[in-house]
Amino acid sequence: MTVATRAGGFCERFGLRLPILEAPMAGACPPPLAVAVAEAGGMGASGVLLDGPERIAEWMERFRAGSSGAVQLNIWIPDAPRDDQARIDVASGFLARFGTPGEPGPAGPVFEQQCEAMLAARPTVISSIMGLFDADYVRRLHDHGIAWFACAITLDDALAAQEAGADAIVAQGMEAGGHRGSFDSDAAERTEVGLFSLLPRFADHLRVPIVASGGIADGRGVAAALALGASAVQVGTALLRTPEAGIDPRWSAALEGLAPEDTATTRAYSGRLGRAVPTPYVRAWREPGAPLPAPYPHQRRLVGRWRRGGATGVDPVNQWAGQSAALATEEPAGEIVARMWRDAKELLQT
Repeated sequence: MTVATRAGGFCERFGLRLPILEAPMAGACPPPLAVAVAEAGGMGASGVLLDGPERIAEWMERFRAGSSGAVQLNIWIPDAPRDDQARIDVASGFLARFGTPGEPGPAGPVFEQQCEAMLAARPTVISSIMGLFDADYVRRLHDHGIAWFACAITLDDALAAQEAGADAIVAQGMEAGGHRGSFDSDAAERTEVGLFSLLPRFADHLRVPIVASGGIADGRGVAAALALGASAVQVGTALLRTPEAGIDPRWSAALEGLAPEDTATTRAYSGRLGRAVPTPYVRAWREPGAPLPAPYPHQRRLVGRWRRGGATGVDPVNQWAGQSAALATEEPAGEIVARMWRDAKELLQT
């Protein structure tokens, strides 16, 4: 199958004019960004990990007020409970060096309620990361005419998702900013594979379309991913500095010129492995003698407490960064997406 046929079929199936998806970055996907990507012909997105049903409905209402285009909602599959109190206590003690904690926050959203709210919102795609939906939810999702995209970082995970009914696999390379999509949290560091090795492996063994994610920030990356077997690409860090994203100016400034080798993998924000800007806070957790962060979600809750307490040494937001962060620009998101596809097409035709 040619690149044009593969990408064209994907676009036709999911209502796109170009095969570029916004990555569903929790906390960094305001409706204006998703609208801009969708109106440019791609697929907008939101990560709803931290959103309750009302916020999910409100986000979709705001998106639909600006676009009738394709859109994806994404959620984490919950980890099995890990109440390692000794590790939590050690992490709390380490955080004390950054300031004083505030009060514990409210309990987070209920996963089952979030899933129902996503169904009610009727997006084009509901996607998962960190695991698989159960069979009943997949059936209901398909009954509603909603596709399921499953993020995977190994072929075993991808095959399991395909067998469970996923309509597409998001192949996440180690270059990606934000959290690693490992089904097994403890295996995240041991399964860091680059996207250009992951794509041919997936393409040789999967029947469903592949969406390439990780380190794609311009037309060259789009063209390379499609040539290696992807039907579409998903971009996140490339859109973070856009006016529509509206991220913290300090985070945006840290992305400018950030070298690939200077990004850092860390569990310091949430307890789950992710790729980020090497801030002083992130570097502190990598010093000799620094403890392991608490398991997810305890580390995320601890960091939230210290932020509420006004601890100046804790980053006010999670400063995620993919390895191609230096390619991110402050242009409008729609212009970036359109240029990426225009440049990719020129490369693929030469």
